[in-house]
Amino acid sequence: MHKALVTGASRGIGKAIKDLFEKNGVYVYAPTREEMNLLDNESIKKYVSSIDNIDILINCAGVNNLASLSEMTDESLQEMIQVNLIAQAQLIKLVSEAMKTRKYGRIVNFSSIWCDFSKERRVMYSMAKAGVKGLTTASAVELSKYNILVNALAPGFVNTEMTSQNNTQEEIEKLAQALPIKRLAEPVEIAEFVWFLASEKNSFITGQTIFIDGGFSCV
Repeated sequence: MHKALVTGASRGIGKAIKDLFEKNGVYVYAPTREEMNLLDNESIKKYVSSIDNIDILINCAGVNNLASLSEMTDESLQEMIQVNLIAQAQLIKLVSEAMKTRKYGRIVNFSSIWCDFSKERRVMYSMAKAGVKGLTTASAVELSKYNILVNALAPGFVNTEMTSQNNTQEEIEKLAQALPIKRLAEPVEIAEFVWFLASEKNSFITGQTIFIDGGFSCV
C-alpha cells in the first residue's frame, strides 16, 4: 500500500484529493494545522519525522490574502511566501531522502494560473506561485534520476471556499462566462488529475507545471 502526505486536506481541492486517494487504497497522512504548522519549519520537520516513509507528497495547502503593493507588509509577504513556497520546498527536501533510498516517489505541487498571469492585488500570490513553478522544475532535475517525478498543477477558477472569499457571486459568474468551458472546475476534477500524476501510471512526466484552467490561458 502506498502512503501519501497531503497538505491542505481539510477542505476544497485537498479534501477531494484525500478522499480520492483513500478510495483508491492509498493510506493518507492529512495533518491538521495543530499537527503541522506550515508557518513553522521546525513544526514541519517534527511532523515528517513522526510518520513512516511516504511514497507520495501532495503540496496542496495555500493561502491567498489579497493585497496591492501599497497594502503589502513585511509580515503578510513573509506569510504568503512561507506557506505557499518555502513549506513546499521544506517538505520536498525532507520526504525525498527516503524516496531516494527506495528509488520511488511522486510529488505534486500546487502552483496557480497566477504564476504566469496576474491581476490587481495578486502581487504576493503571483510571486509565491511563480516560485513554486521554479521549485518544481529544479526539484525534478535533481530527483528524477531516483525515479522521483515532480510536477505542479496550476489550477484556474475552482468552486472552493477560497474562490468565494476573494470574489463576489457576480464576479464568479462573470469569470465562468469568460472561460471557454463556461464554468468553474469542481475540486474532484483537479483531484483526478493529481491522482494520475501521483500514480505509477505516470512514468515519464516530470518537471512540468500543468495548467488545468478550463481554457483560461488560451484566451
